[in-house]
Amino acid sequence: MSGNKLKIVQRMEFIKSECAGKKVLHLGCTNHPYTAEAIERGMLLHAELASITDSLYGFDYDEEGLEALRSFGYGDLYQADLEALENVELDATFDVIIAGEMIEHLNNPGKFLNGIKRFMNKYTRLVITTINAYGAIRLAKYFLRGKGGRNEPVHPDHVAYYSYSTLTLLLERHGFAVPEFYFYYIGPEHRPSSRKIYNMISDFCVMFAPQMGDGVIAVCKVGSSKDTERG
Repeated sequence: MSGNKLKIVQRMEFIKSECAGKKVLHLGCTNHPYTAEAIERGMLLHAELASITDSLYGFDYDEEGLEALRSFGYGDLYQADLEALENVELDATFDVIIAGEMIEHLNNPGKFLNGIKRFMNKYTRLVITTINAYGAIRLAKYFLRGKGGRNEPVHPDHVAYYSYSTLTLLLERHGFAVPEFYFYYIGPEHRPSSRKIYNMISDFCVMFAPQMGDGVIAVCKVGSSKDTERG
């Protein structure tokens, strides 16, 4: 954890600060089926990144979403199965790779982590964001309406929860160091759609315990922790 201290950040602002002026690969770039709507409302992350990066590439499995992005003038887009990245016809490395809110959807995250290395060099920062297994909002919802475990507040396409320990261990097992780790709170993109009581619970808990933030961010590099310390 960065400086051995718990630090809470705003997810979108953190991602943009990492990417400004850099050569960036954005994984899961389309937000399909809401691509066109998100662009028109000025809420698509890929569009925001395009305005601040030196160069921007995008991977997504959904070809329809990629076509929607192309129709708005975005290029360097590739259809990609994140668990079979060896099949992507691109030979390049990047300064920053953004893997936002996608690892919890993967059946085999190890295949993704092994595959993404071909797009990294020793300086590349892989930024992984995902929901926090111990997020205050999620725990409050489960406590109040869990119905004995049968009404879990989980996205229907999520197959895993991650925490500081489990995500760090997964990354280390696949040859990554994690020199920085953060927690993020519910951001402006989600706060309006969350009930006021849950936002209040989250704000109160995070004030005293940042580790109960809505999500986690791991900043990774290829190599061991010892390599990172020497660097």
